[in-house]
Amino acid sequence: MRIAQVHRKTNETSIDVEINLDGIGKSDIRTGIGFFDHMLDQIARHGLIDMTVHADGDLHIDAHHTVEDVGIALGQALAQAMGNKAGLCRYGHSYVPLDEALSRVVLDLSGRPGLVFEAQFTAERIGQMDTQLVREFFQGLVNHAGMTLHVDNLRGYNAHHQAETMFKAFGRALRMALTVDERTAGVVPSTKGVL
Repeated sequence: MRIAQVHRKTNETSIDVEINLDGIGKSDIRTGIGFFDHMLDQIARHGLIDMTVHADGDLHIDAHHTVEDVGIALGQALAQAMGNKAGLCRYGHSYVPLDEALSRVVLDLSGRPGLVFEAQFTAERIGQMDTQLVREFFQGLVNHAGMTLHVDNLRGYNAHHQAETMFKAFGRALRMALTVDERTAGVVPSTKGVL
């Protein structure tokens, strides 16, 4: 089974992440940031990843350290669960609408971290979460998962909808990339032979 557990502890946060890439989308998310919990649940549900995320962070300062460190820990868990990536489809993409909002996510489990993030949020905050932290979450995740990720919010005027389409599209694209291709079982999806 493709599972992983990561514990990350710093002076700012204590994060526990467990994932099963062959799950059904069950989640137990507790970060202390309601909107962020909702977004992580979207990744689990639409990525069909069973996911537990428990975070205790310095929310008396702000949500930045908690959101970034969850991204780091989730990225580490993904890297661990993917192993050498043999047999994976490797690439994933998705367009997801929510009412007036539309986002596109394209990713490559390349082993090379890279993020292109294009979004003009229409509000500075969604609940307790600064909208700038959406990018920080994805940056931490790609750096530690070793993936190339393009996230584009193509339209939207409700910031909640804008963010939710990004997280849902990421879940769907990740699900596609993590799918095992029976025709290439045991083969690393790269002409280099490694990812």
